[in-house]
Amino acid sequence: MEQLFKLKQHGTTVRTELVAGLTTFMTMAYILAVNPNILSNAGMPAGGVFTATALASAIATICMALLANLPIALAPGMGLNAFFAFTVVLGMGYSWQLALTAVFLEGLLFLLLSLFNVREAIIKSIPTNIKKAVSVGIGLFIAFIGLQNAGIVVKSEATLVALGSLDKGPVLVALIGLVLTGVLLAFKVKGALLFGILGATIVGIPFGVTNIPKNWNPVGSPAAPLLFQFQFDKILSLDFFVVFFTFLFVDIFDTVGTLVGITTQAGMIDKEGNVPRVKQALLSDAVGTVVGACLGTSTVTSYIESAAGVADGGRTGLTAFTTGILFLLALFLSPLFLLIPSAATAPALILVGLFMMEPIKDVELYDFTEAIPAFLTIIMMPLTYSIADGLVFGILSYIFIKLFTGKVKDISAVTWIVGILFIIKLIMK
Repeated sequence: MEQLFKLKQHGTTVRTELVAGLTTFMTMAYILAVNPNILSNAGMPAGGVFTATALASAIATICMALLANLPIALAPGMGLNAFFAFTVVLGMGYSWQLALTAVFLEGLLFLLLSLFNVREAIIKSIPTNIKKAVSVGIGLFIAFIGLQNAGIVVKSEATLVALGSLDKGPVLVALIGLVLTGVLLAFKVKGALLFGILGATIVGIPFGVTNIPKNWNPVGSPAAPLLFQFQFDKILSLDFFVVFFTFLFVDIFDTVGTLVGITTQAGMIDKEGNVPRVKQALLSDAVGTVVGACLGTSTVTSYIESAAGVADGGRTGLTAFTTGILFLLALFLSPLFLLIPSAATAPALILVGLFMMEPIKDVELYDFTEAIPAFLTIIMMPLTYSIADGLVFGILSYIFIKLFTGKVKDISAVTWIVGILFIIKLIMK
């Protein structure tokens, strides 16, 4: 362990790293319940998605441990799974196989960008305030999905959306789960989201929301993953490019933001502000996305929940390695995670939305050439039910407002190219 992870050099011990790895797993294991729930809306079999989620998370996290020696775990990203199911499949009408193809190709490009250090050009092409706004917009979008899944918000002929009936079983289960999870978070309980989901699932039994089959056993063999379910016949369309670009864009900024945040918290950033072994970390992320698409899940990315393990003393890849092994062990608990109803996962979605709101405090609100594009990015994601459409409105409003206020120098060449492609998309829609 010492030779592999250089524990003494990082001022840590095997015990500390193992505990930190367990903590990280507990804080992000909710994805094992939430991801199959979300992707099943796209018509994907929940059992296969569960297996893909656990395997892809384990492989990517172990890669991070062995290649980058960083205490960062990976799993299918929240927001990207919602974009996959609700925008690409349900909104745009594409098959989930084509959506997986976009994830696969995005992962391959991310792999090349990481190998040849080209990612900086893409990162710099998107205005800083829009980068921050994307996280906030995705957070609102995810929270909106959670409120819908629970029946707290329902459709209305008069106003499009309205408050649902609060005396229905799923709504009551979700509200109880929301309060329970909120209390656990307030007391800083490790794994609060996971415990909240499990608690709401138990509460759902007397309400008839959680249905336990006869002879049910929480331990079982995992279902087969959805291996190589790709569809390449429509990849040359403009809509596909927008889907592909959105996956790539969000993946890159999720990863970079998480890497900077976690390594800063761990005191691992150098004097120039550089993340240690960043190339290997980005490669691990890209490998996770490619492998995840091959197994049958949406984009795999670094998880900010890794901060919980760092807070418990995790400093090396042994923390991540421990988390990866726990994801492998979780494969044999598929009946437990697949039993969880959408009403029980809704509180986790709503509160993840809250967590993703944090960058809003850093958005420039006093320069309207910056504030308006950021605001449109945020508000259009939940209101159009599309992360991609929010990004289109944000980028195009940024270009036009900067252009007509004499600040054309603020627009990078890559931003111009992306904007032109977005305009063509809107014309052809």
